[in-house]
Amino acid sequence: MKDEIGCYPFHQNETLKLFQVKFKQNDSTESGILHEEIAMNRRKLCDHVYEVGAIDWNRRLFDSLIPLPDGTSYNAYLVEGTEKTALIDTVEPGKTDQLMRKLCDVEHLDYIVSQHAEQDHSGAIPAILDKFPQAKVISSEKGKTMLTDLLPINPDRIITVSDAEKVDLGGKNLEFIYTPWVHWPETISTYLVEDKILFTCDFFGSHYAASELFTDCDPVVYEAAKRYYAEIMMSFRSVIQKNLKKIDGRKIVMIAPSHGPVYRQPEYIINAYKDWISDSVKNEVVLPYISMHGSTERMTEFLAGELAARNVKVRLFDLTVTDLGKLAIAMVDAATLVIGTPTVNIGPHPLVFAAANLANILRPKFRYISIIGSYGWHSKAVEQLVNLVPNLKAEVIEPVICKGVPQSKDFSALSALADKIAERHKSLTKQ
Repeated sequence: MKDEIGCYPFHQNETLKLFQVKFKQNDSTESGILHEEIAMNRRKLCDHVYEVGAIDWNRRLFDSLIPLPDGTSYNAYLVEGTEKTALIDTVEPGKTDQLMRKLCDVEHLDYIVSQHAEQDHSGAIPAILDKFPQAKVISSEKGKTMLTDLLPINPDRIITVSDAEKVDLGGKNLEFIYTPWVHWPETISTYLVEDKILFTCDFFGSHYAASELFTDCDPVVYEAAKRYYAEIMMSFRSVIQKNLKKIDGRKIVMIAPSHGPVYRQPEYIINAYKDWISDSVKNEVVLPYISMHGSTERMTEFLAGELAARNVKVRLFDLTVTDLGKLAIAMVDAATLVIGTPTVNIGPHPLVFAAANLANILRPKFRYISIIGSYGWHSKAVEQLVNLVPNLKAEVIEPVICKGVPQSKDFSALSALADKIAERHKSLTKQ
């Protein structure tokens, strides 16, 4: 039979190179070479542990809400024991083909560990169950309910595990750790006892597409992880404190999340989380604003200058062009939120509504908030905005709202506001 040149159809966004394999139809030897080449594209964490997920270089929006300037990845991990094999998490449904290719030479799969039921991690489970009819899904009790709600999975194929329960694969024991609300109630992490790898799903993750499997103290990954924490985890700060205590004292040589690179220096990301979830705040003001005819912008820029003159760091965000992820990052550490808004039909600008609602959902540890802005004939912007942020539990410093173009008395009021903020920030540094 005539030789042919075949190109295995990798998705155009995959990091791994397209490769050509010379093969004969119905030739088992050549087919074996093809499978061997595919298996080589797994990324090795340690002996018999591989990353087999997918990288999504071009995705720019998550949940129709979260900006992804650096793309993302959907990490899945294959763990091979001497007796059994487990797959930890899967991938976004649209990337199922990439996962399947990396599993094409796996003859027997015993378990699919579903650490989190959201579809970017669970979406390929039905396809994996079809390929491996003997496989069982492992989840928490809540996870089982959510998986059957979200996906066409027969509940008889799901087995549940309790907190600290172990499954022996033969020389590799998986210990399941309940880590709820990072960021759904059913979430678990998985500790590979012998290799001391902690698989954490969304916990410690980052939306960051990279050809490198590992990261070591990379500031770019740090910012991606902080963005991820700010956008997804920050509202569960008190629960994260409890989850961190559950992993304290364990010997961990790698943290392998289901988004972003694997940490070979686990203390790097653990210490970052401890800082972000702490009660301490920094001498910083976050100032998102909108200006329709220039008045609010003049007030915003003047206040920023007054704060800087008092050695208070300030971050301005024009909400018509702002990356909301950058705004969320700035909210993680800042002591004060000042919102700048014009008045639209006696209320705040709609984009300001959205930013205030975002702050209320994310629950940053702001100690103080204030509002500045302008109006034409009447305004209830202050009352409406204060009512939008009940979760912040912050002291409201007297707002500065002017009628029309700001005058000298309004600039004086802004200077006084800067004095009050600077004074309160000094008291924070003494605590």
